Amino acid sequence: MARTRPTEVRELGEAEAIRRAQQGDAEAFERLYRLHSRRVYALCLRMVGNTAEAEDLTQEAFLQLFRKIGTFRGESAFSTWLHRLAVNVVLMRLRKKTLAETSLDEATEPDEDAGGPRKDIGGPDLRLSGSVDRVNLERAVEQLPPGYRSVFVLHDVQGYEHNEIAVIMNCSIGNSKSQLHKARMRLRELLQEFERSRAREERQAAKGGSGASD
Repeated sequence: MARTRPTEVRELGEAEAIRRAQQGDAEAFERLYRLHSRRVYALCLRMVGNTAEAEDLTQEAFLQLFRKIGTFRGESAFSTWLHRLAVNVVLMRLRKKTLAETSLDEATEPDEDAGGPRKDIGGPDLRLSGSVDRVNLERAVEQLPPGYRSVFVLHDVQGYEHNEIAVIMNCSIGNSKSQLHKARMRLRELLQEFERSRAREERQAAKGGSGASD
């Protein structure tokens, strides 16, 4: 059988590259890596907030892909299936790092049972068109429990719909919506905490300056 030339592999469409990669064609797998690695890296970076760790997780996700590509059946878009692999890799890492923090957050979280008014935070409010410091937003996202962070990043950053997130996260559409709502609520609280902290620091700095001038 004639060997596929590198130029031919570079021009392969996704479907053909998947078919060949499933047959063990390393060059076709490299083609899939080139097609999808940047978006997988962006997803990992949004979820962990660290470039070196995101690079490591991207490599781990593609290692998982290499092992499991034979199980892809085309029942969803390949990118959705791949992102599910990537999210699972990231979540395993995050759970190891933040297990105690997540348990505490889940134990102290529910507003619903407290009988308070249910606040719904709309999408535009948290897409943050300049109204919130981007650095503070990224800090707040990093402090979300892993499940909340995943759904928030997939929906509000990557632009996935809830039915797609349900496939990636292996959950129901209702659970995806609930997780997003709770993620937005928690982000609002964290951003308010950051703002209060900044205001306190400014007041203290002002007091210090006035005291020095006396």
